[in-house]
Amino acid sequence: MPTEEQRQIYELKGRIYKLEAQVDFLYKHLGVTFVEETHAADDPAVVNALRAGNVLEAIKAYRLKTNAGLEEAKLAVEEMRGRLGL
Repeated sequence: MPTEEQRQIYELKGRIYKLEAQVDFLYKHLGVTFVEETHAADDPAVVNALRAGNVLEAIKAYRLKTNAGLEEAKLAVEEMRGRLGL
């Protein structure tokens, strides 16, 4: 028997899937495509690592490029990840 938290997670996942399907339908119906909000300062190595689902690699690439500390790099990569929808 699932816990209340598990039930809520299951319900939220279902709502997300439904919303994604609705957005996809609207894109197709309107003939538009989604364009990610990238900034000129976004390092392609960081973006590629995020697209591959490798957050640690993205943080490493960000730190290598910017000489940022771990916490600063983690925050920057998470911001980029959210902005790009990855």
